[in-house]
Amino acid sequence: MEESTAKRRKLDHADGGPTFEARSSSASAMGASGASAFILETEELLKDVKFDYGISSSTVEDTLRQFKDVIEAAEPHEPRLIGEVTARFEKSTRITIPYPDPKPPRDSPYKLSFEQPAQINVVGSWVLKTNFKSQPDLAIDMIVEMPASIFQEKDYLNMRYFYKRAYYLAYIASALRQTLGTSTEFVFDHLHGNQLLPILVARPKDTSEKNGDSNKASPQRKSRPPIRIIPCISEDYFPVARLTAVNNAIRQGKSEEKKTEGAKVPTPFYNTTLKAESKYSSYLKLLYKAANSCAAFRDACILGRIWLRQRGFSGKICDGGFGHFEWAVLMALLLQGGGRKGEAVLSPSLHSTQLFKATLQYIITANLQKKLVIIGKDPPNPETLRQSMPILHDATHGINILYKMTPWSIALLTEQARWSLSAINDSPLDQFDPLFIIKADQPLQIFDMLLNVHIPASREGIESVDRKGFVLDYSAKLYQTLKRALGERAQLIHLGLPERATWPITSAGPKSESKTLLVGIVVDPIKASQARDYGPAYQDKKEAESFRQFWGDASDLWQFPDGHIVESLDWSEFSYLGFPGICEGIIRYILKFRLQLGDSDLEFYWKEIPKIISLTSSDKVAFDGARQAFEVLERDVRDLEDLPLHVKQIAPICSDLRRTSLSIPEFNFRKPLLQPMEVVISFEISGKWPENLAAIQRAKIAFLLKIGSSLEEAKEEIKTHIGLESATRDDENLAFLDVVYENGASFRLRVHSDLEESLLDRQTKDKTLERHIRTEAADLLSSYKRMYANLPLHNQTLSTFCTRFPALSSSIRLTKHWFNSHKLSCHFQEELIELFVLQAFLKPYPWNTPCSAMTGFMRTLLLLSRWDWRDEPLIVDSADSLSTSQRLEIGTRLQAWRKIDPNMNRTVMFVATSHDVSGVAYTIHGPSRVVATRMTVLARSACKEVKEKAINLNLRSLFQPALRDFDVLLHLCPRVLKSITRDDATRRSRFANLNEQNVGKAALPLVEPPARTLLKKLSSTYSSPLLLFHGAPDDNVIAGLWNPLLHKRTFTVHMPCSLRSSGEKAGNEAELFEVNKNAILAEIARIGGDVIEKIEVKES
Repeated sequence: MEESTAKRRKLDHADGGPTFEARSSSASAMGASGASAFILETEELLKDVKFDYGISSSTVEDTLRQFKDVIEAAEPHEPRLIGEVTARFEKSTRITIPYPDPKPPRDSPYKLSFEQPAQINVVGSWVLKTNFKSQPDLAIDMIVEMPASIFQEKDYLNMRYFYKRAYYLAYIASALRQTLGTSTEFVFDHLHGNQLLPILVARPKDTSEKNGDSNKASPQRKSRPPIRIIPCISEDYFPVARLTAVNNAIRQGKSEEKKTEGAKVPTPFYNTTLKAESKYSSYLKLLYKAANSCAAFRDACILGRIWLRQRGFSGKICDGGFGHFEWAVLMALLLQGGGRKGEAVLSPSLHSTQLFKATLQYIITANLQKKLVIIGKDPPNPETLRQSMPILHDATHGINILYKMTPWSIALLTEQARWSLSAINDSPLDQFDPLFIIKADQPLQIFDMLLNVHIPASREGIESVDRKGFVLDYSAKLYQTLKRALGERAQLIHLGLPERATWPITSAGPKSESKTLLVGIVVDPIKASQARDYGPAYQDKKEAESFRQFWGDASDLWQFPDGHIVESLDWSEFSYLGFPGICEGIIRYILKFRLQLGDSDLEFYWKEIPKIISLTSSDKVAFDGARQAFEVLERDVRDLEDLPLHVKQIAPICSDLRRTSLSIPEFNFRKPLLQPMEVVISFEISGKWPENLAAIQRAKIAFLLKIGSSLEEAKEEIKTHIGLESATRDDENLAFLDVVYENGASFRLRVHSDLEESLLDRQTKDKTLERHIRTEAADLLSSYKRMYANLPLHNQTLSTFCTRFPALSSSIRLTKHWFNSHKLSCHFQEELIELFVLQAFLKPYPWNTPCSAMTGFMRTLLLLSRWDWRDEPLIVDSADSLSTSQRLEIGTRLQAWRKIDPNMNRTVMFVATSHDVSGVAYTIHGPSRVVATRMTVLARSACKEVKEKAINLNLRSLFQPALRDFDVLLHLCPRVLKSITRDDATRRSRFANLNEQNVGKAALPLVEPPARTLLKKLSSTYSSPLLLFHGAPDDNVIAGLWNPLLHKRTFTVHMPCSLRSSGEKAGNEAELFEVNKNAILAEIARIGGDVIEKIEVKES
């Protein structure tokens, strides 16, 4: 593919819209290699998804010709009064005329007639050939232009045109059903959900259902898409000057005073709908011209259609009102004009991906949420276009092409475009999937807050004369109220409207739609957590009065120390609940005050989170307290003057000190921390360290003893205890020092020696040593790097990002709880789980960065479900320092690992970071392939539930462990575990003759939780026959799976585990042995003792 040359695009915000240099290219933003990869992927996508029109073209053409002949042959009749015609027609045909609301009165003087159509044409995507395979809304649009003779000049007023249009459509439906009713099913629908525009949908009857095969669609139904019959009017029949956005065309009222008053209320939606009825053919010509002048136009339309579909947008009002037609028209207009001086914004020589990207850029920079944009020559007076809907006015055709959009849908479209461009511009290797593959319309993955609002039955004071419908009018009022009430707390507010279904032509109308509105909110977590809002100054009487009227009794006065008085709102009563509680309190108050909605009318989601895990604003206070305690320790150690070497660094390495621990580090003098916070202490470089690994470990013990004695001498409130590691060799770390403060804070110190790394590295590379010695040295080196290099850096990184992303800490804790619930956490290093969540925050595409715990958790599950760890490395570039070549090297390193170890016995997951590109630092000790596969399966199952059930999902179901999948369940005794954890030293003795200094003494810190100790012992002893699973330290069930690879075998030396005779013989008459499961479980029960309460075995 030849690389296109390009100039940098120029942006200008003057005169309403941005201007792009004609030859702007995506390569300028993505880089040459990135742009090439992106273009190749989009071209491959277009090849795969393009609709094959050859398969069904002949069938479709014959059907369309049939329809045309039947419609043209329909018998005309003279004008008759609407009441008489309606009663006679509905009685004779049993077809209910789909009059829009309000229905015409029976005594109305309007007359209806039917005459042969002026013309019948096919328009839309089918003619333009911009459909794609598996398109859910695939249909063929046939317009039937009604003759001008059946209308009068004033039919644009008071719904008269739409009544005549509905009758004309019903008459066509009667003629078509009479002729084609045996093979075709006819239903009514609303065009794009517009209640003014009923249409007739004709689709072939599914004969397979009659034959008893409901799972297979008939070949005829597959080869012929539905046909939508759309009545319309000839171009410019009605006076355009009387159908501007500021004119009124609904003048209903009994008195002349009401008529005059009603004429002052603009009806922009009604007027634009009426004008658009005459523009089908002219817009088809516009799109044809664009397709002929720009070779990539059709492909760019398909890319736009896919992008919109993945985000839930379509031409329907309930889907945002921006679909393929609006996308195609916008591009066609930008190929002709839209520039600062009327020049074309897009060049016809651009590639489809460049057209796509430039259109996204235009949507963002045009600022359609706030600005009125006009494209075309001879623009009208902007004052005649003012309306509440977004405005992108096509001056040539006199249509606002965004008239079906709402303020919240244009806001979401703009944000989606911004997020997509961020994905394109961020990484040259991760552009395609976020734009076209990932389904980005799931509310649970987009919004930080979700609530259902019940639509009231009373329409008084809400429904407008613009005929948008009560639901849309009420939604607009709800949106305006929420937007003003939440202010800067909400980055985005979106309302999900109920969708109208099709209805049989014999029915009076569609079934009652949903009675609720789904409100989704993307919050600013910093501003949303503020407990007090400040309004206008008290001296500004007009604005202060408006503020008090809007807020009612919630408004009060606040005086600053300098004497300045302002209106304010106090939400501190909800502060303990964090920003979700504050926002919920605001919403409940303002909707009750402004819209009379009670608590029962509002249903908030995420209410089940406290039942799953405790996430409160007080958690931050606890983590801050732990950090302050660490700073005290650091100061106390640095103040010691009698140490042999100066302290260089004291680095935390535990999750408590990076705000990601599942259990909150709460402590006091009555309840000290039983699990100390781990810290690494480094000294200045010195030649006094012995050049022997075993000697270094003993020197570390001496250092720890000296630090402990010095701290106790310097501070009376400090107690220290030396502890021994469960080491099996004398050249690995042997000891640690527990430092316990009187206030309950406890720390576990380990000493870092620089010389240790060089000695281990030397042993690893010394080929004169035996292989097992070099292997052991390599294992020790990896453990050393994890403890003294990776963990301090990891702690620093996570601490930084938990400050930058307020929702990261709670998202990590929720994700860890998910791993614990499914008993996976014992196979994953804690830091690895944290990296999974961090990646979802660093690369959040196709969305923005998560702002709530649940959103971060949901996107982490999506990341895990989509990650193919067999062939793809996970690159967490937290420092944003890895170049493209380094990323490619990481991928090459993974391929090399897979060639060396194709069965993934040693390294399964490959996770690289900015400070460790080896990819194995976090995964060298697990998980195994079986565990990694289970994680992926569980994540995909959870994402499937999210996709299928959406807001009806029971969140607690995501955390329910599937214990039936395991072969063995070891039930641990909570009472015994608790007694081991608390230690008898915490209780006072009953015997008076005991030494008083040992009575009531506080328990020593735990080396590790007892359940984890038992798990390690069992895993090391029975790793071959049994794979064990366990969750949090307080999890009372250890699950196990028997190794299916240990099949029956003949007796040999070095059997993998305890075997027993199976009673069967091999072909050579040798006796076969099988795993002695009962004996193994009996040994496990003996090892566990009182800790194991019960062993449950799955029946085979």
